[in-house]
Amino acid sequence: MADTAIAETETTETPEFIYPVTVEDAGAATKKVTVAIPETRIASAIADQFKELKGQAALPGFRPGRVPAKLIQKKFSKDVREQVTRTLLQESYQQAVEKNQLQVLGDPDFGPEAKLELPETGDFSYSFSVEVVPHFTLPDLGQITVKKPKISITDEHVAQALLNLREQQGVLLPVEDRGAKEGDVVAADIHVKIGDETILHQHDQQIRVRAGAVLGIQIDALVTTLEGAKVDDVRTATVTAPEAHPTEKIRGKEVSVEFKVKDLRQLELAEINEEFLQQLGFEKQEELLAALRDEMENRVKNDVQNTLRDQVAKALLEQTPMELPARLSNRQEAEIVQRRAMDLLQRGMPEAQIRENLALLKTGATEEAQRELKTLFILTKVADEHKIEVGERELNASIAAIAEQRGLRPEALKKQMQSEGSLQTLFVRLREVKTLDKILEQAKVEEVEPEPKA
Repeated sequence: MADTAIAETETTETPEFIYPVTVEDAGAATKKVTVAIPETRIASAIADQFKELKGQAALPGFRPGRVPAKLIQKKFSKDVREQVTRTLLQESYQQAVEKNQLQVLGDPDFGPEAKLELPETGDFSYSFSVEVVPHFTLPDLGQITVKKPKISITDEHVAQALLNLREQQGVLLPVEDRGAKEGDVVAADIHVKIGDETILHQHDQQIRVRAGAVLGIQIDALVTTLEGAKVDDVRTATVTAPEAHPTEKIRGKEVSVEFKVKDLRQLELAEINEEFLQQLGFEKQEELLAALRDEMENRVKNDVQNTLRDQVAKALLEQTPMELPARLSNRQEAEIVQRRAMDLLQRGMPEAQIRENLALLKTGATEEAQRELKTLFILTKVADEHKIEVGERELNASIAAIAEQRGLRPEALKKQMQSEGSLQTLFVRLREVKTLDKILEQAKVEEVEPEPKA
């Protein structure tokens, strides 16, 4: 008897209604989906809704559940049709996506003239387009080759690190009786020009009078350019901007970097004495030097690992052809421009000046957006195939490290990141790093001597 009862229960279950669906290609990683809702399905859903309503409806003069069907239909017909419309659209959309295994990105686009209303009679169909995860084939991860630079920390490196510490702890003293010389600190308004057109500018920028980069441009002759300069003097260096400069307009081109001196100071290095050592938490100079060496070795190790990760990501991009959906690429590009603008705001650039330089912010954003999206899709697929996940402990450890850098409490930072939506971004980034390291375990690593600096 028990077996019979079970069998009868199973046969009375309402089978799932299968909506007729067609899926067509509609561009790069985009599908056009058409869903049909037959008249019989509409009528059945409306009847079920009225049946449910009849058992609950209460109108003046009638007891609950005793309201005549015609009166219910007259009173609630519009509400019922609206509810059934929402239910059938949601149900059929979900089924179309799941049964066709569409990995949807973002919201569906029903088109500007779409009328999502059930007809009084007849069948109903509707169409929408969705962007989906692109189809691509991963390369052979074991065939990826990376070059690992052999870098060792020498006594000269440690001595330079100690000198940098003395400079950081040093004092800037005004200079009035001479012009600039090597090692001084100059405050200047800087303009990067091609001909008479100013492409980049930064005011009140402090720069050290020695060879180095200014606004992302290496100026080896900075000492000779600024030597002897006094307040209000204008000096110009003519150099070639790097091919990889963030500003596309000056990449690989000859530019003039103009300096208008506004202030001149000389740096008096901090003495290595008992007070200097105690401020840094050491008793002896040898302890400080040992700590500097350890710190530099750890930094080199991290830098080398990041270099290898970058090489893996670049190899994956080069070896994985992929077409991206247009709308998603445009949204990602807009996010990159917004991110750049926010970075400039945090650096103190006025909003008006940011708006004036909007075209420059958009420079190269399209290419960057496509690289980011392709890398995300590739690494997500690798992570899924290798079941790479980020645990709560790893996430909290990363949050604690960031909190320490910012001088915040980890739990407060985590709440802040949750409210800003950046916690998911951190999770994705940690998963990407773990995935790149997993690929490095299989990759061919070739040790090479570091390239000499130009």
